[in-house]
Amino acid sequence: MLQIQENASLKHLNTFGIEARAKYFVEISNEDELAELFADEKWHSIPRLVLGGGSNMLMVSNFDGLVIRVNIRGIEHRINHNEVTVEAGGGEVWNDLVNFCVDCGFAGMENLSLIPGSVGASPIQNIGAYGVEIKDVFESCHAFEIATGQYKTFTHADCKFGYRESVFKSELKGQYIITSVKYKLSLTPQLNLKYGAIEQELNARGISEPTIKDVSTVVSHIRVSKLPDPSTIGNAGSFFKNPVIGVDKFALLITNHPDVVNYPAGEGFIKLAAGWLIEQCGWRGKVVGNTGTWKNQALVLVNHGGATGPEVYDLSSQIIDSVYAKFGVKLEREVHIIGNPASKN
Repeated sequence: MLQIQENASLKHLNTFGIEARAKYFVEISNEDELAELFADEKWHSIPRLVLGGGSNMLMVSNFDGLVIRVNIRGIEHRINHNEVTVEAGGGEVWNDLVNFCVDCGFAGMENLSLIPGSVGASPIQNIGAYGVEIKDVFESCHAFEIATGQYKTFTHADCKFGYRESVFKSELKGQYIITSVKYKLSLTPQLNLKYGAIEQELNARGISEPTIKDVSTVVSHIRVSKLPDPSTIGNAGSFFKNPVIGVDKFALLITNHPDVVNYPAGEGFIKLAAGWLIEQCGWRGKVVGNTGTWKNQALVLVNHGGATGPEVYDLSSQIIDSVYAKFGVKLEREVHIIGNPASKN
């Protein structure tokens, strides 16, 4: 039997640790409960927020609607020669899935180690790190259509993946709830070591022929060295997207800033390191009221204790303005802003 809570605190359900409340809150542990929930017409006419790990969001006000926490668990796999299909429930912790795959010798996810969040959120955001994105290992996902109460399977093409983008963030935003995801992995690793400090760290450890376990360990080490643990200090990981600009604009930028950190981003485009841009503006480790940027990575905004959502949002706006003033590059927030920053509730 579903239990709908009223005036529920969301403080411990978002990794920023921001105090905000939901008018209604429900936890879903299997697919049948979604059908049961939306059989009541009441839930079709009010605002809804689907929660996974709460890691890619900033609550800037209370939520005057229904918060649905997806807690559907389970991991299954099927091996066909060298190919492996892994299916996981939308409520599984992302890093638990990565560790499962690495321990089983299923290659493809090792660069995505220690990313916070849930499995169900992974295709929505097309999460990525160290040269790998979900689109590189994604096969399909199973999703509940709220309007009809029916389930649909989305293929790779259906998802329309882009940089931190998918169809679930654009034309289908708010229309589906992802309950499980299938990934296509391999027993034959094709390691991606060129992005970030992976190769450097492997060399420092004297590892010349790394396994996927080695890569996962090194990626986890690098992330821990740069990113704060949300259980220790509130944060949502990388707060901004790495901006992508055209080669013409980049040519002008590099004339004035020859040391700008950059990566190729497809024909005619260059990706810039948002953390580097922010750091050059003097933000790394800066404390502003109860919030600030992380001492080891300017891309990460943190809650030093007692910060409000609007306070964090205001800091992000100041950072966006300062980077634009110095470099002429407009940063975009990667985190999902929940509510109205101007609200006082």
